[in-house]
Amino acid sequence: MSALASRSWSPYVAGIVIGLLQIPAFLLMGTALGTSSSYVTISASIAQVFDPSIAEIKYAANHLTGAKNWWQVALIGGIVVGAFLSSRLSGTGRWGASPVWARAMGAHTPAQRYLMAFTGGFIMVLGARIADGCTSGHGVSGIAQLAIGSFVAVTAMFGAGIVAANLIYRRV
Repeated sequence: MSALASRSWSPYVAGIVIGLLQIPAFLLMGTALGTSSSYVTISASIAQVFDPSIAEIKYAANHLTGAKNWWQVALIGGIVVGAFLSSRLSGTGRWGASPVWARAMGAHTPAQRYLMAFTGGFIMVLGARIADGCTSGHGVSGIAQLAIGSFVAVTAMFGAGIVAANLIYRRV
């Protein structure tokens, strides 16, 4: 239990554990780790309540049923619960803007932070759907399968992240 309560975990151990999770994901679900498709699963399910004909659209229909789709939704729930429990066990949980955010972005009202977070999250999901996978899907699962597209996607994501960070922190 003491390892779970530490302020930070070894990135090497965490990386190995995440990598090893690929094995049961492939054996039990027939799919790799990833989470971006859960956005489509939830959105299509909500849309179907208001317009049942959404199931006639092949892209939406592919995400409405099947254990693989709902497993990814459960994975996101587990990530949220795990992060919350980790912050509580380690005593590092806090509400409001983090000191890192305040230094990088300046002081903002909660509404401004939520709007920025929502906008950034929307852009990330849009990019994940265009790239046919999220950063974890390409970085962890795609590279584990030696997929050329994932090597290209991860290289582009890191490159764009470096450029964006330098622009945001006004180093360019």
